[in-house]
Amino acid sequence: MIVWAQAISLALVVSAPTASHAADGKLTRAAKPSAAKKAPPMRVRHAVRSDADPDLVTYGRRADVMQFAADVAARQGLDVEAVQAALAQSRFVPDVVKFIMPPPTGTAKNWAAYRARFIEPRRISAGVAFWRANESWLMLAEQRYGVPPEIVVGIVGVETLYGRHMGGFRVIDALATLSFDFPTERKDRSAFFRDELEQLLVMSQREGRDPLTVKGSYAGALGMPQFMPSSVNKYAIDFDGDGHIDLHGNAADVIGSVARYLAEFSWQHDLPTHFEVTAPSDPGARALLLGPDIVPTFTPEQFIGHGAVFGAIAPTGAASGAGTGHDGENAPTDVGLLALVELQNGDDAPSHVAGTANFYAITRYNWSSYYAMAVIELGRAVRRARPPG
Repeated sequence: MIVWAQAISLALVVSAPTASHAADGKLTRAAKPSAAKKAPPMRVRHAVRSDADPDLVTYGRRADVMQFAADVAARQGLDVEAVQAALAQSRFVPDVVKFIMPPPTGTAKNWAAYRARFIEPRRISAGVAFWRANESWLMLAEQRYGVPPEIVVGIVGVETLYGRHMGGFRVIDALATLSFDFPTERKDRSAFFRDELEQLLVMSQREGRDPLTVKGSYAGALGMPQFMPSSVNKYAIDFDGDGHIDLHGNAADVIGSVARYLAEFSWQHDLPTHFEVTAPSDPGARALLLGPDIVPTFTPEQFIGHGAVFGAIAPTGAASGAGTGHDGENAPTDVGLLALVELQNGDDAPSHVAGTANFYAITRYNWSSYYAMAVIELGRAVRRARPPG
């Protein structure tokens, strides 16, 4: 490894051909370290071009990349030559472009099929082991942030199978590809990924890491919880107090960071995530309740007024795990606003639940009701599978 500010002398200068997701993408500046705890300089190693794969060429001194590097350095107080050296060694990755494309049009959503991918024996068994190994950290996270263990366990299990699938892409390559060569076939999100690329450099500077060695998903998410770099900088926490934030190998930091993230998005202790509900039979009333999508908008009384019928409470999210039934006419009380959430089942009739503010908080992690339900149901399955005591 070499000190980052010295890396410019080793940067590759191969010009790349011009090609034709978790986190909110807002730009934040990391707090400056105190004089007593000054962050070590970011380090960058010499990138190696793969002769076996000629598509993986560095961005080199491409003008727009170098201008972006200069702008980042000015905004964040980084060494401009070091930033340019790092980005000159980032690579365009065709697979990133392929994977970021949406599924083919006409692909039907199917909750049953989606659920089966995550609520299955291997993942449940791994979740039980993760819970057992980290029970003290899960309990501390619940005490500090109000997030029950099964929700944290559910998220880590859905995201990476408890660290088994964290992604093998260099994050700097994935983010550079999506920043400078975002596919023209879909709505342009290159600004979001440029913000994330900037935050990766900020994160690397703070931790004294080589940004060329950070691995993650094709979209730039990293670690067991698959945080985007901006989320690492805003929400990740050194939960065990060892002086570093490690979301790849330190389960304590992972657990604390996931719980803190949900708390920052208004997780409410002891509030269930959702209620079983039968949607109104009248198409107009059903469409009205479905209009806001997953955003809690209606009171329980408004649900009933439009013809929805409540079933049993869904206990996941309550600290005790206990539930209270409803007779189908009475609204749940003291739960705030609700959203009618529809889960399509291919050619079969859709399922519906009434999502609370806590259901919505989970969707801040991934804007998908299917994702949120998978997290909830995996966490519940792991809790049930834990041995007594």
